[in-house]
Order: sequence, then structure tokens, then C-alpha cells
Amino acid sequence: MLFLNIIKESFLFAINALKVNRLRTLLTLLGITIGIFAIISVFTVLDSLENTIRNSLSSLGDDIIYVQKWPWAPPPGEEFEWWEYLKRPVPKINEYELIKKRSEKAEIVNFAVSTIRNVKYNNNTSENTIIWANSHEFEKIRSFELEEGRYFTPFESNAGKNICLIGHQLANDLFQEINPIGKQIKIQGRKITIVGLIAKEGKDILNSGGSLDEMIILPVIYAKSLMDIKSENANPMIMVKAKSNTNISELKDELRSIIRSARTLNPKQKDNFALNQSSILNSALNSIFAVINIAGWFIGGFSILVGGFGIANIMFVSVKERTNLIGIQKSLGAKRKFILFQFLFEAVILSLIGGIIGLILIYIGSFIASNKIELEISLSLGNIILGLFLSICIGIIAGIFPSNKAAKLNPVEAINSTF
Repeated sequence: MLFLNIIKESFLFAINALKVNRLRTLLTLLGITIGIFAIISVFTVLDSLENTIRNSLSSLGDDIIYVQKWPWAPPPGEEFEWWEYLKRPVPKINEYELIKKRSEKAEIVNFAVSTIRNVKYNNNTSENTIIWANSHEFEKIRSFELEEGRYFTPFESNAGKNICLIGHQLANDLFQEINPIGKQIKIQGRKITIVGLIAKEGKDILNSGGSLDEMIILPVIYAKSLMDIKSENANPMIMVKAKSNTNISELKDELRSIIRSARTLNPKQKDNFALNQSSILNSALNSIFAVINIAGWFIGGFSILVGGFGIANIMFVSVKERTNLIGIQKSLGAKRKFILFQFLFEAVILSLIGGIIGLILIYIGSFIASNKIELEISLSLGNIILGLFLSICIGIIAGIFPSNKAAKLNPVEAINSTF
């Protein structure tokens, strides 16, 4: 109880000291507010950016392997041998059909190609629109919702009918308030009927194909009239989804065996294809953001350091100003702990208030920024706790030395001292 009373009285003395010296308190708060604002705002932006990127990558699927010409990243411990990758053939439809026929661990196999074309509807034109052509399995391997209309029938896909699905944003650009279902758009002078409107998915910050909002989806058989699907420019790939009870590495080994057999590679030859999966990009992101976070601590640390020095300096001045009062308190029986906690609480409260103000400013700034840019920025609970924890730590570290100095003052010398 005695210890709690000491803490209570020290806390009240600290609050009173802050009220009396309002200007000094305000200036001290400014330093720590800027420090917490700097470091937590950096982490808030980085966390929001990382979450947005990872959400974009999640659309690629954790259980999907992409058979492509180019790898997304070099094998561990190896260089990116682009001159070797350049010689590779691209995946072909016959390989897609062979995987469908032979694979026992694949649940869904889809063949896809893409290109960029101008799309017209009456006098409206959308330039450099992504045209993504797929085999009929696309709706099973890539989850999406239709706002209106329907998906292709198996007959329409296999017959290569001139029909398409259109993304939400592209539909707004071309049709404004008009319902696009049943309307015809033109690509390279060819008329294509819209049968489905894809529901809004949101911006894909990586532009990795994660969002369908600005795309057109075609049957791959019909796409032969718009592009050379055997060309590398069409970026052909085979998307293979593993069965629910199949390990992704087992599927990868099976695909490697099937494709090597189809391309008649002997055991000594290297793979002339890439088996990509989202975990490759996630591993790369982990390394990148680890370095960026270290840089964030380094940059924000300087602001925190300045704020800490500001508190320490003000606390030393406060001890000097109140030396006589400290002497009187000690002569009346105040213990060393009481004096120590009195100044330490003052430093911690100063730092904590500054940190809270900094967090409030970050919250307001993130709300405004989210409405101005495509990136959704939000102050997470983890960053709030980190900001408060840093504020308390800075207050303790900056206040411990002046508090200890005040606690060790000789009562007689303190009473007789002059400021």
C-alpha cells in the first residue's frame, strides 16, 4: 500500500508540473509527436502496401502451378540465366491436353493466352485493354462472381464462338449506365457479343492479372482469330490446380515428368519450362519487406531519438528549476522513490501524450490518403500498440537519468541552491 501511495502521489505531482509549464510541455510534446508520427506512419504505409500486394498474389492460388516459359524467380542459389530461358519453347495446347489426359493429381487444367488490344463500342474506345483468352476450365480455376449474365457453355468454348465476359471497370468506361449484356464490342474490327459482366474486384496494384475489372475474357479457340496463340507475345501458360488431397510438390513432380516426356528431354537435359507458384513470389516479398522494415526503423529511429533527447533536456531543466522544492520535500520526509517516480512519471506521461497525438494524426492522414489514392492505408492495432510501447520506452529512457539525479540530491544543498 505504501508503494502504491508513493506512485499515486508521484503521478499527481507529475500531472501538476505539466499543467504549470504548459508552453514547455507543448514544445516537448511536439518532438515526440513528430517522432512517433514518422516511424509509425512508415510502418503503416509499408504494412498496407504489403497487405495489398499479398492480396493481389492470393488470386494466383496457393494450390495452382503455372507452366510457363519464364520462371518468376531463379532457383535458390542460382542466377537468372535469361539467355537460356530465351531459347525455351512456350507451352502449347497439345501439352495442356496431354496434362488433362495423363495427370492423376490435377483437379483442373486450364490453358490461357493474353494480348493487348483496343476495344470499341460505338464512339467509345478503351485503349490497351488486356484480352485474356482461356479454355473452358477458367471459371473453375479462377474464382469470380458475375454481376449479370452467364459464363460460356462447353459448346461455345469448344466451337470458338465470338462471345466474351467483360470486367466491371471496363464496362463502365465503354457503356457508362447502359447494361452491356447482349451488346457487341469490336476488337480488330471483329464483333464480339458480351454474355457476362464480372462483378467488381478492386484494383490490382501489381497489375499481375489479379483483378479482372479492366479485362475481357474470351474462349481461347476464338482468340486464334485475334492473335497467334503459339507466339511468345501471347504469353501462353497452363494453369494446373491440385486435387484437395494432393501435396503441391507431388503435383509439381508429376507435371515435370509429363512435360519432359512430351518434349522428349533426355535425363541429362535441364527443364526447358518453368513451374511457377505463388510461394515463389511470397518468399521474395518476405526478403524485400524485411529489408524495407529495417530501413523504416533506421529512418524513423532518428526522429524518435530527437524526441527522446528533447524530453531528457526538458526534464533536466525541470529538475534544476525545482531543486528547492525537491529539498523541501526531502526535508519533510519524502523518500528517494517518491522523487524518482515524480520526475519519471512526468517524462513518461509527456512521451505517451505525444505518442497518442502522433497516432491520431496518422489515423486522420491514413483516412484522407485512402480516399485520394488507390492504395488502402489503415492504422493497424499492432502499429497502435507499437506506437504506445515506443512512447512509454522513450519516456522511461529519457526520464531515468534526470529522475535519478533529482532523487540523489542532498536536501540541505537543494534548499540552498539557486536557479
